[in-house]
Amino acid sequence: MPFRLILIGFAGLAITVFAQQPGSVPAQSPAAAPTTFAEDLKLPAVTEEAKLRHSFEQTIQVEWEAIKNKDKKAYGNFLADDYQGVEIDGKGERNRLQAMNELAESNISNYTLWGFKLIPLGTDAAFTVYEVTMQFPPKSQVRYSRIYVGAVWRKQAGEWKEVHYQETHVK
Repeated sequence: MPFRLILIGFAGLAITVFAQQPGSVPAQSPAAAPTTFAEDLKLPAVTEEAKLRHSFEQTIQVEWEAIKNKDKKAYGNFLADDYQGVEIDGKGERNRLQAMNELAESNISNYTLWGFKLIPLGTDAAFTVYEVTMQFPPKSQVRYSRIYVGAVWRKQAGEWKEVHYQETHVK
């Protein structure tokens, strides 16, 4: 949070410096001028939903790192015990153990996440939607694949766990 405030302060200073013409004095009526220094520094409050969105973006990034690195334990930590996932391969639903065991066969060499959306479903559930472009090794039959992901998350014992995962192929 302090880093954000510093970054916002520098951005505001840069805008102020570049916006003024050399030798000009900004016109400001006495009524428009801030009455105290603190009013001049007011920043919009960060909403709980924005914090939750940022948290999920980070969580999903770490989850995909675990997938890329074939880290079965780290990936399993994101999945609920009653997890069900449907991938684009047409093999049907997978449970938590099946999804974790498939990592050994994975050949994702890199990925890009984008288009993230969060839909809160109360205080203990959320739905995330995003796209992933997966890159595979140079000698793979398919080099790139884009998927659209929808996932339901549930808060359990203070931790968010993925309950359902659904992939859709994007052309």
